This record gives sequence, C-alpha cells and structure tokens, in this order.
Amino acid sequence: MQAIGRRSVLAFVIATLSLMVSAEGGAAPDPASASVRREAVSVRLPSAAFAAMETINPEHIRWHVRFLSHDLLEGRGTGQRGGDIAAEYMATQFAEYGLKPAGDNGSYLQKVPLVGITTLPETQFSLLPKQGAAMSLKPLDEYVAYDQTQQEQSDVDADIVYVGYGIEAPEYNWDDYKGIDVHGKVLLMLVNEPPSDDPEFFKGKALTYYGRWTYKYEEAARKGALGVILIHREDMASYPWEVVRNSNSGEKSYLKLEGPALKVASWVQLDVAKKLAAASGMDLDKMMSDARTREFRPVNLGAKLKAHMVSKVRNFESNNVLAMLPGSNRNLKDEAVMYTAHYDHLGIRPDMPGDNIYNGAADNATGCGILLELARAYSVAKERPERSILFAAVTAEEQGLLGSEYLGEHPPIPAGKVTLDLNYDDVQPRGAPEEVEVSGAERTTFYPWVRAAAGRPGRSRGFRRGTDDILSVGASDGKRVPAGDPSGCAPRGWTLLPLRSLQSGARGHSIVLDQPRHEVQRPR
Repeated sequence: MQAIGRRSVLAFVIATLSLMVSAEGGAAPDPASASVRREAVSVRLPSAAFAAMETINPEHIRWHVRFLSHDLLEGRGTGQRGGDIAAEYMATQFAEYGLKPAGDNGSYLQKVPLVGITTLPETQFSLLPKQGAAMSLKPLDEYVAYDQTQQEQSDVDADIVYVGYGIEAPEYNWDDYKGIDVHGKVLLMLVNEPPSDDPEFFKGKALTYYGRWTYKYEEAARKGALGVILIHREDMASYPWEVVRNSNSGEKSYLKLEGPALKVASWVQLDVAKKLAAASGMDLDKMMSDARTREFRPVNLGAKLKAHMVSKVRNFESNNVLAMLPGSNRNLKDEAVMYTAHYDHLGIRPDMPGDNIYNGAADNATGCGILLELARAYSVAKERPERSILFAAVTAEEQGLLGSEYLGEHPPIPAGKVTLDLNYDDVQPRGAPEEVEVSGAERTTFYPWVRAAAGRPGRSRGFRRGTDDILSVGASDGKRVPAGDPSGCAPRGWTLLPLRSLQSGARGHSIVLDQPRHEVQRPR
C-alpha cells in the first residue's frame, strides 16, 4: 500500500507539475493557430520541479485526510463548527509552511458573507391543474423547494408556463423563451440541456453552464419569474431523486442577496410532472420531445402553483483560506498560478438517525491533503517558480460553489493576473494512475501545452482528452463536464483545469477534469 500510494501521488504530482511548468512558459497562443502549429509548443520539467516532486510524502496527505474527515470535525459543514475548524487547520498549515497570508487584513482568511435558508414544515406547495383536484405535494418525497429571496415568508399564486430547457443561448441559436413575458410566472422546465454529439452545439457531450440548475434559476429570476419547477428525470439528471432529496433536506446556503431572486426554487418528481401535464390536457413525453428542437415555443399549462414558503433565515460568515508563495521573477511575480480545493462537506444532518456525520474523506479531504502537500513542497523547494503561487481552500462548494464564486468576485490579486487554476476534488485512492484525462482543456488557450505534455518522449500513455488522438479509455459518459466553469470562477476570465479521480476499473484511477462525483452526490 505504501508503494502504491507513493506511485499514485508521484504520478499525480508529475501531471500537476507538467501543467504548472507549462503555465510558467508564458501566455498561450490562439487555440486555432496552436492546433496547426502544435509542434512548436514544448514542455520541459526543470530540475527544481523534480526536486520538489521528490519531497512529496503520501503519508502527509494521509494524515491531513484522516484529520479533516475525523468525526470531531463533524463533516465540515458550511457555517458549522467543524467547517470553521477545518478552515483554521488549513490556515495553520499554510502559516507553518511560511506562506504569505493572502486573505483579509493580513490574515489567511477571506470572509464570505452567507445566508442559511431552511425550509420549514409549515411550507405548503400545491399544484392546481386545469382539470381535477389540487395536488398538494409531500415535501422531500414529491418535491423540494427553497425561497431564494432570503425572506422568512413568501406567497406565490401564479400561472405555470412550460419553457422546455429554460435556456437562452444566442451563440447556439437557441432560445426556449422566444421573447414571451414570463414576469410573475412560475416556469416548468427540464434539467440538463439539448442532447448533442456535435462539439459545436452545446459542446457535444460536455455539460455547459446552460445545463446546470443554477443557470436555470438565475435566468428565470433575471426575466422576472416568481418561481421555477425543475422536472427530475434520472437519466437526464444523471443522479436519482435521493440526491435531490439529500441535497435539499436541510439548511441551504446562499451568498447575500444581490439582484433578483426566486420565491420558489424547486424540483418535482417525474411522476408529479406527468400527472400535472395529463391534468392540463398534455403529454409530458411529447412535451420533452418538442423541447429538443429550435422550433419549441413556451406553453402556458393553464395550471397554477400556489405556495406558502416559510423559512428559517440565518445570516453568518464562512471563510476561504488563501496563501501566497511570491514568485522569483520581478517581471512575472505579479501574476499567479492558483491551486484550489474546497474544504467543506455536508456536515451533520440532525434529522437522521444513527451515524449522521457526512465525513467527506474523499470529497474533499483528499483534495485538501494534496493542496497542503503541494504547498509544503513548494515552500521547501530551493528554487521558486517565476510566477507567484496562490493556494486557496474554498468554502461552501457543496452549497453551489459559493466560496469559489466569492473568490472570483473578490480575488486577492487582479483576476486578469491569474493565468491558470488547478483544482483538486474527490481524488479517490484507487491505485496507481496510468493515464491523465484533461477533458475540457481543449476549450482553453492552455490546451496546446496539455497536448505537448501528453506527447513528451518516453511517455507511454500520456493524457486523455476523450475524443482527441490522445489515448481515451473510460471517458465521462453523457453531459457531465461544465465546460470552462467547473469551479465557479471562469466567468471572471480564469482558465480552470480541475483535477480529480475517475474510477476506471483495473486501471486504478485517472485524473480528470470533471464536475465532482460526491460521496453523497448533489444536483448539478
């Protein structure tokens, strides 16, 4: 186990340092020209990087994982005691390594203002179809809902309009709204996005941000809707109803409200949606089929949602943990390469009997352990990289990438100076990896260096990219990768390459750019 663990860690770090050194090489060329002249791009791993790699100790990572996933940290819930302890632990380690604080007021902590919302049992949620009796739904079993306005009570009595996937994407010539006024309406919509194998249409099998529930809520709120009802279908969501239920059965955190928000942000079971459609004189299967074409137009079901939302509202702060290793080149040290990992998990669920601590060993104590060991290795290296290195342990990832979003809006250095982010999430210890997958890198200007790293002489297998000429085994199935924004920062212009583990049978594990696959999954 010791030998396998060391080989796993070293292989992982080789991949990281290869990409890191590529980032040190300067700005990437235009991807279109790079695809023609890729032989001109080269990757060289300097002796200093090898020396740093040799100091990596898998036992250090094991210790970090053991502590962060211990019952005493109570699952590292956002805004809970265990989460605060985890943040202090990360900060203490950065200080021990002699890294420069990059948080607020000369500290390692960046305060993230949050609001915790708990939907209370007094909430009522009824669908009033065009024909037949009202459908009073059972919480968690038939629906889940939150009030995103961060008010203690809200009331909704509004028409339900079916808007297909709820996407307006002019770059793909796609508009589910067709210019209709949805102000004051409740929008019924599908999860995910139109299926495609064409990389020029919603990035083919990759999941773009348009397919995520967060986008659908945000777009509906921007258009003045009062609420959204997402229809859960397991094959389209890629996770069962239990994932939706577990992720929406306790307190849910939000950044403090800025701009419009929904009074009802909800999901319903597929059978509920079928009954509603039938009672409205429609067939849900046909509705779903119609939504896959550009000719789709919104449909008013003639039904209403009547909801009385009652919430417990808790204002609190959590923390991102930020540390900096200054660069050695006076002309480049104002730029930074960033390493990130989220330290939060799901915490304690007091309503569950028995062992109700979600320890989060794989998700994401492993990523934090790797982040800390990389920070230590860089801190003891005889030579520093030319650019600065920013280490960030972010909070509230399980709540919707909130810590990453806040960091993207409030970076410790100008966002344009961050050249690359390598993010670690759910790196499961399943043996020595033989391959590295960087699925999604082809959509960044950094991709030529990824290809160059894969093609280095002596590399027997190289990186995997899924559909390229680089070896492809066990690539992600379906629309799983949020293109260009898996960590929540890309809208701010950063290039992100999250690295995590992917089960691949006898091959052990690979490193893959992907949306996290959680020990307890949460909806995307």
